[in-house]
Formats: sequence, structure tokens, C-alpha cells
Amino acid sequence: MRGTRPFHAQRYSRGAIFFHWTIALLVLVNLWIGLVGGSMGVHKAVGITVLVLTAGRIVWRIANPPPPLPAFVAGWERLAASWTHRLFYGLLIVLPLSGWAMVSGARRYPLDWFGLFPIPYLPITPVVAGAGHEVHEVGGFLMAGLVALHVGAALRHQFLLRDGIVSRMLPGGRRTR
Repeated sequence: MRGTRPFHAQRYSRGAIFFHWTIALLVLVNLWIGLVGGSMGVHKAVGITVLVLTAGRIVWRIANPPPPLPAFVAGWERLAASWTHRLFYGLLIVLPLSGWAMVSGARRYPLDWFGLFPIPYLPITPVVAGAGHEVHEVGGFLMAGLVALHVGAALRHQFLLRDGIVSRMLPGGRRTR
């Protein structure tokens, strides 16, 4: 079992940890509203917030590359982690944009950021808005599945393998170099 070997994880930067947990919380809020029900005004504002934070996260990641995975992580796990993160980034961009397109095509509902200021509609056709609706719906289910996979993998590392991987992204620790 991996947990028997000592491992001092190279941590993510504080900025990366901030982006991860903030976006994760907002995604969970929006999944809840989208799948169970709630205020669509909040759903839209949170989606726009996720889009802006994701842009910031990408810039942060380019300027502050993540720490490498430890040598003991198997090749298939590296591949799975890489593709999971790529899919997350894709969905974190596509879901808000497709929702924005959907609302822009309908133009029946206000689009603002928590009532503080309006967000302009995108200049799109009803056909594109309809495609945005389909993409948004399918993407929401994909995001829910990906979140479940990600949480399951984190729980596996934390409680079954006990390999210290999860500690790299937990807030409160000091970054090792």
C-alpha cells in the first residue's frame, strides 16, 4: 500500500488552491440549481463568475505551473488525471458560454450579475442559441459525472492509498519547493 512510504507532497500555489476551491464551490452551487432547482438569476450570475474565474485560473496556471505528480503515480493514473483536468477546463469554459448563448438567443430573460450590472447578450441567432441549450444540458450532466469521478479519485487517494496526493490541494498548508 502506498500509504506506508513517507511522501511530502509538493503543494499547489495558494493562488491555484484559491481558484480550485472557489470554482469547485460555485460549480456545485450551479449543478444543484441546474439539476434540482433554484434561482436561474443566481445560476446565470454564478456561471458568468465561473467563466471569469476560469480565465484567471488559466492565466495563473500558465504563470505558475502545477507541481509534478510524484514518481510513484502510475502511468494510467497520470493519463486519467491529465484528461480529467482537460475536460474540466473545457467544461468550465463551454458551460458558461453555452448558457450565455442560450439566454442571448431567447432574449426573454434578463442577464445581469447578481442584480448589480447588466451583462450584454451575445449577438447570435436562435439556431445557435438552440445548439447552446443542447450543449449546456449535456455539458451539465458531463460536469456532474466528472465531479463525481474527481471526488471519488480524491477519496481513493486520501483514504485507500493514503499517499498524500490530496494534501497538495488542501488550503492551509505551506508550499514546498
